[in-house]
Amino acid sequence: MPETNKPPSPETATSNPVLNEQPVREITRDGVQYVILGTAHVSRASVDAVREMATADEFDAIAVELCPARHQALTKNQQWKEMDLYRIIREKKAGLVMANLALGAYQRRIAEQFGIEPGAELKAAADAATEHDLPLQLIDRDLATTLKRSYRAVPWYKRIMLSAGLVMSTVSSEEIDEEQIEKLKEGDILESTFTEFAEQSPELYEALIGERDRYMAARLRQENLDNVGKRILVVIGAGHLDGLAKYLETDQEDPKTEVESLSVLPPPNRWLKFVPWLIAALVLTGFLIGFSRSPELGWRLVTLWVLINGGLAALGALIARGHPLTVLSAMLAAPLTSLNPAIAAGMVTGAVESWLRKPLVSDLERLRDDATTLKGWFKNPATRILLVFFLSNMGSAIGTWVAGFQIFDALS
Repeated sequence: MPETNKPPSPETATSNPVLNEQPVREITRDGVQYVILGTAHVSRASVDAVREMATADEFDAIAVELCPARHQALTKNQQWKEMDLYRIIREKKAGLVMANLALGAYQRRIAEQFGIEPGAELKAAADAATEHDLPLQLIDRDLATTLKRSYRAVPWYKRIMLSAGLVMSTVSSEEIDEEQIEKLKEGDILESTFTEFAEQSPELYEALIGERDRYMAARLRQENLDNVGKRILVVIGAGHLDGLAKYLETDQEDPKTEVESLSVLPPPNRWLKFVPWLIAALVLTGFLIGFSRSPELGWRLVTLWVLINGGLAALGALIARGHPLTVLSAMLAAPLTSLNPAIAAGMVTGAVESWLRKPLVSDLERLRDDATTLKGWFKNPATRILLVFFLSNMGSAIGTWVAGFQIFDALS
C-alpha cells in the first residue's frame, strides 16, 4: 500500500519563510518519495518558493505541470515565428491554433496587469532542473488533447458558449477582476478561462481538472518506475494538489494504461459526421427535382444556391478583410465545397489568403501582442488568415442552411 508522509513540520516551515505560505505534501509511492509543491500561477512568492526549494533540498528530478507544447511555449520564443499557416489549415488545425492564441492573449493581459507571466513558477522549475543538471519530467497532458476532450465532453449548444467565452476573454479590454485572479491562484489558464462553464458542467470539470489529476499521477508513476529510493520535486498548481495526491496514493491502475486511456480522443457523434453528407444529398436531390420539372426552375435553384452559399462565404472573407481574390475564391469555392464536406470553404480561402499575403517574420514576431486585441487580429496577416478561414467557413455553413430552405421552399 502507498505510504503518506506528514507535511513538513512547523519548525521546518518557519525556518524557510519563503515556503511558509506554500502548500507542500510528501508522498512515498513504490519506493519513490514525491515532494509536491502547490503553487499559484500568478504569484511571485511561488516563483521564489520553487527556486528556494530546488536549491535548498536535494532532489533527483523535477516534475512540472507542463506538457511538451506548453513547456516549449514557456521556454522558446521562436514558437510562433516558425508557424506554417498553410500546413496548419491543410491539416485542419486552424481552430486549435486560434484557441492557443486566445489563451495566450488572456495570459498576456494578466502579465500586463499584474507584472508577472502566468506559469512563471513552472518556468522557474524547468530552469532549476537545467541549472542543477536534473532530469525534467513533463507530466501534464498535451494541451491539444485536453482542449479536444473538453470540447467533446459537452453538448453542442454548450460548445458555442465555450467558444464565445474564449473569444470574449481574448478581445475584452476590461481588467481581470479579483475573482478571476483567485481562480488563477488555484488553477491555471485553462481553468480560469472556462471556470464559469466548468462549475456548471460536471463533464467539463472532469476533462479540465479531474482527468488531468489522474493523468499527472499516472505520469509520475510511469516516469519513476526505476527510481526506487529517489526524491522527486513536483511543481503543480495548488488547485491540483489534493486530486494529484489522492490518485498518487490510491490509484492501482497500470500507469501506462491509464496514460493511454486519458490521451485517447473520444470519437465524434456518428450522426454529426453524416449530417453534411445528408444535406449535400438533399440539395442535389432538389436540383434533380427542379430540372425534372423544367430547366428554368433547375437553373433558378442552382443560382439560388450559388448566390446565397457563395455570397455569405464571400461576406465572411470580406469581414475578415481578406484580399479581393480571396473574397472571389470564397464566392466560387463555397457552393462546391458545401456539396463535398471533405473540403471546407475555409481551407480554400485560407490557402489563397496565405499565398497572396504570406506573413513576414516581423508579423509573426508581433503575433502574441497583436492577438490581445480585436484590432490586432484583423491587422496582423497571420491572424487575418485564421479569421478568413473561420469566417468564410461560418458564412458557407449558414449559407448552406439558408439556401437549402430556399430551394425546398421553391419546390413546394
